[in-house]
Amino acid sequence: MLFTSMASLQHNTVPMVTIFKNVTNIMTCMGDYYLFNTPVGFLVILAFGVMLGGACLAAINDVKVTGLGVYWMAANCVSTAGYVLYMKFAMKRVKLSKFGMVFYNNILCTFFLFPASVFLGQFSLFVNSPALHNYDYFSKNIFAGFIGFFLNFASLNCVSQTGPTTYAIIGSLNKIPTSLIGWFIFDTVITSQTWFFICVSMTGGFIYSYAKIKESGKSVRKSSVAGS
Repeated sequence: MLFTSMASLQHNTVPMVTIFKNVTNIMTCMGDYYLFNTPVGFLVILAFGVMLGGACLAAINDVKVTGLGVYWMAANCVSTAGYVLYMKFAMKRVKLSKFGMVFYNNILCTFFLFPASVFLGQFSLFVNSPALHNYDYFSKNIFAGFIGFFLNFASLNCVSQTGPTTYAIIGSLNKIPTSLIGWFIFDTVITSQTWFFICVSMTGGFIYSYAKIKESGKSVRKSSVAGS
């Protein structure tokens, strides 16, 4: 999943990656429906449509498609949706704590990412670059690993408490605070196209939240009727 994500960014523009990320959300929702019998209402479908349509409109002036780019994005869509759905399956079947799941997940990633880094020359580049062998580089990487660990921990808790579909939606909405933080801290220019995408994404998120609130209300009413 991580490898295909980096490869897709290398061979596609960011707007195109955003479009495919919304396709990943739809694939995750379909898998959640067929594998775990999670109901999908009209408002949920509408939320996906709004977010996907907004991403397409935001990328209309920056469309660049190559065969290799589509291949890596398709691989990333399948691997990301499969990873999120398997997390839900593993938490139901595997008798491990969430800390244990995060630990083994990161250990297993090493066996895949290290050979890939050697094959692509990244490991030799690191070894032969004295500028990277300093306290500043290692301290920042240790901090990034620390944040990554808690990111995985939060992801597992999100999937267990909500579900793969909600996790996918929240993941697509994180681009909104990222853009705003970049604008506030780093003086990154937010174009009218980016503001449009932020507004559309927020609209899709509000629709999905409203759909889930309605579903929760129905579940509570059913439970109270059954209890009485």
